[in-house]
Amino acid sequence: MDLDEFDIYCDGLPATEMVVQWGGAHVWKVGGKVFALTSKWGHGTKDFKIGFKASEMAFTMLTEQSDIEPSPYLGRYTWVQLQSPNALSGEDIKAYVEAAHSMVAAKLTRAKRAELGL
Repeated sequence: MDLDEFDIYCDGLPATEMVVQWGGAHVWKVGGKVFALTSKWGHGTKDFKIGFKASEMAFTMLTEQSDIEPSPYLGRYTWVQLQSPNALSGEDIKAYVEAAHSMVAAKLTRAKRAELGL
């Protein structure tokens, strides 16, 4: 999955918005809360890295795989970071990002979910 495919997929999820912050990162939000992000973090990085919120079980399973680590600064909140865009298949990335979107959206207030049509 390349950066354009990632952005197109995230944009297709309900009530999402993308902002560019934190040194050029594409930060995807639902209801103002971050569920996924991507950027070329680190010096000399040629590939972009993907980060997303994961369930506790998914976090444990994913971080046992090569090229997937707890996300810097966010790992304690069960966020993972793919060290290369090929660490998972495109379909797996989509499934995890969709789950991240759902988890974050579910924690929004009832009024905010209604406002967003969720």
